[in-house]
Amino acid sequence: MTARRPAFLARSLWVALGGLSLALGALGVILPILPTTPFVLLAAFAFGKGSPRLRAWLVDHRTFGPAIHHWERDGAIAPRHKRMAAIMMAAAFLLSLILGLPWHVLAIQAVCLGGAAAFVLTRPD
Repeated sequence: MTARRPAFLARSLWVALGGLSLALGALGVILPILPTTPFVLLAAFAFGKGSPRLRAWLVDHRTFGPAIHHWERDGAIAPRHKRMAAIMMAAAFLLSLILGLPWHVLAIQAVCLGGAAAFVLTRPD
């Protein structure tokens, strides 16, 4: 009985992470500053570890399923989503500049956002 408990706990944590990620992704549909696709992809991954039934539901979902299919099949991100991601990253950095954050924070942010932008923009359409 005790050998099952850690597996159950692990699956429960994966399902909880998937649920949280999906909730954030759903909020991203409404709030343009919150990215939808990365959270939905994380939810699909987490559900795959914790609940194959929930993963199947998400992959077959009318709204979220196509992004998962494109990513898993081709590593592709839609051009509209690429533009939105790049704009939001630039806006976040601009806000940091306006707020006068310390130079070392800006440098770290520039490296991280630059790397993320390069990754997103080089994915196939």
